[in-house]
Amino acid sequence: MVERTTYITPGETAPDFTLKDQYGQDFILSSNQGKKVLLSFHPLAATGVCTRQMEALEAHFAEINALNTVPVGISVDAVPSKKLWSDNMKLKNLRILADFWPHGEVIKKYGLFREKNGFSERANIIVGVDGKVQWVKVYEISNLPDIDEVINHLK
Repeated sequence: MVERTTYITPGETAPDFTLKDQYGQDFILSSNQGKKVLLSFHPLAATGVCTRQMEALEAHFAEINALNTVPVGISVDAVPSKKLWSDNMKLKNLRILADFWPHGEVIKKYGLFREKNGFSERANIIVGVDGKVQWVKVYEISNLPDIDEVINHLK
């Protein structure tokens, strides 16, 4: 496993990964070639700001999808936790991915794992159709990402 000491930066090739979503289905980053992918990292499921972050993606899913983009949420929580949270939020479209075991392995590849806390930074990363990182924004843990800003970067 490669552990980074800095955040991934625009222009770098996005590390490929396979993670299970809330339904136990594989999401493979490289299987989305020809589309952009919005990786929306959040610290922990079922917490206030994280819930609002995922609800914003769900509410804007059609708009994001119309921009040739697949949005996904990612955190260290296990699949059963993701499923309960997804059901509670009534997600219909958004896939939320479990980077549970090995704990935070994908998050670490992107340089976003907070060792002292055992979870990820709050961040949005846009992976372009070429598999390279186009945009990275890391937020204060307590700050809700501005969905309009994210959508503007997708345009």
